[in-house]
Amino acid sequence: MAEKKRLWSALALVLAISAPIATARAETAAEVFIPNHPALTDRFSVTAGLLYLDSSTNAVLTTASGGTGVIVNFEDTLGMEDRSYTGLFGFTWRFAERWRLETEYFRLNRDAIKTLATEIKWNDVSYPIGTTVESTFNFYDVRVGASYSFYKTRDKELGVGLGMHVAGITARIAEPNLGDEQGKVLAPLPTLNLYGNFALTDEWALRFRVDYFSLTYDEFGGSLTSTGLDLLYQPFRHVGFGLGLRNYSLEVDLSDPDWHGRVNMQFTGPTLFVTGSF
Repeated sequence: MAEKKRLWSALALVLAISAPIATARAETAAEVFIPNHPALTDRFSVTAGLLYLDSSTNAVLTTASGGTGVIVNFEDTLGMEDRSYTGLFGFTWRFAERWRLETEYFRLNRDAIKTLATEIKWNDVSYPIGTTVESTFNFYDVRVGASYSFYKTRDKELGVGLGMHVAGITARIAEPNLGDEQGKVLAPLPTLNLYGNFALTDEWALRFRVDYFSLTYDEFGGSLTSTGLDLLYQPFRHVGFGLGLRNYSLEVDLSDPDWHGRVNMQFTGPTLFVTGSF
């Protein structure tokens, strides 16, 4: 009889200890919530939006025998707008669990007319003080890349990739009596990429991207840094909205029949966009 009492007492003690533990584990499991945001799961994503960019543009254009040339600031010296709106378009395809292809495009075209307050030299043509000149600076960038997520869960991913920025530049200064001089650059720049996506809830997510390039070879030297940071809100299954920041810094120094000189420019500003994913 005493042995049975001890057995029942031991069983009751085990139940008394294990019941709270089981309850705590059940409560903990119930409390664990893993967000499931479309930015980390949908195969296709399309982005269209608006960029508001603060621009700084410096360029030198000379002839092949023209020496070092003179730096011309297109905003301060030539009167171009340093703040401009432009479109932003992007596409992402997750063709495998950890692999994806993506592209992004924006273009910024600007023109100005200004009476010079300082003398400038462009492609070995001197434009003296008091001359009224027309100027154009057109730029576009196409970014493409293939990336691999080395760390991926349902709500988080980090990855690296290889890509390319194809940058196109046309810079022109003209005056009827002195001439119309322009230079063109088409620069395919390979980049290393780092990116991350983080689901905060089923509707909110954060993402970032960094692209980097630097190379000096023969008669070409250049560097590029492109970054993006976005806050995503997707209240509908296939449609969402985003607010982000972009920074784009490019420096190219080259000797080419279409451009002998240097370009240094930076674009920074916010973006507002709509996304569609499925």
